[in-house]
Amino acid sequence: MITANDYYRNRFGGKVYRISLNGGMSCPNRDGTLDTRGCIFCSKGGSGDFAASASLSVTEQLVQAKQKIAAKLPKNKSRFAGYIAYFQAFTNTYAPVSYLRQIFTEAVSDPEVVGLSIATRPDCLSPECVLLLSELNRIKPVYVELGLQTIHKSSAEFIRRGYPLEVYDDAVSRLQSHGILVITHVILGLPKESYADMVATVTHVVNAGVHGIKLQLLHVLKDTDLADYYRSAPASEFSCMSLDAYISVLQNLLPLIPEETVIYRLTGDGPKHSLIAPLWSGDKKNVLNTLHRQLERSFLCNPKC
Repeated sequence: MITANDYYRNRFGGKVYRISLNGGMSCPNRDGTLDTRGCIFCSKGGSGDFAASASLSVTEQLVQAKQKIAAKLPKNKSRFAGYIAYFQAFTNTYAPVSYLRQIFTEAVSDPEVVGLSIATRPDCLSPECVLLLSELNRIKPVYVELGLQTIHKSSAEFIRRGYPLEVYDDAVSRLQSHGILVITHVILGLPKESYADMVATVTHVVNAGVHGIKLQLLHVLKDTDLADYYRSAPASEFSCMSLDAYISVLQNLLPLIPEETVIYRLTGDGPKHSLIAPLWSGDKKNVLNTLHRQLERSFLCNPKC
């Protein structure tokens, strides 16, 4: 199993930190193009709760983030390779290409930024946008993170994703044809999805030949429609997985992922101040330590993952 840390060290020659940035964009699921409510699980921050304020320039956001990370940097500077500029909040290709060129170029112009990661929707990748990403990819590596979450139509409609599976497949193909690396987000534990459903989603993603995958435990956050559903739905219809159950799912899913596919995330953590369930996920250190111990016993993870 290749973890993000392993991949970054091999590619860039040292420790790499991801800096969450806010490009000040919205989403077609929020501005009325498709809907005004957003995806059912999405927070007010558009899944960018740890990103900086959009009122700051990209350069200012980078400076601010570097200051926060400074204490974590390796004492041996030769072990530090740089930063990934991660445009995380909302849909980060949902803007005119001229604006995207401005903010993405500003990010990659920072000499300490070694790569650019862009979280977006597959239905927000125009041919002109893909050409821009291809151009930037010749300057520094570009990673496009697509929020698929599930391949199942009923689940996609429930979470209000707003596009069919074919749009994701087409986006992956077009990005790959330009040499752009794709990372796919998958949510585990969606209401009414079985283990077999989760297997089918992960299998579809890896068969698409993506560079990486993010496995995300479903979180219930305050001020989301999912929170309302969580409070009203009977336990037989929707309950969050326990830590043991989640580990069991991972132990069965990870062997399906090819060795060359980078696993960028095994769980995820929502902001503690807005987390409703599962509460165990709020103790990130304990969750990761428990995951690593259990996966090591399954011969799926090395001690440094």
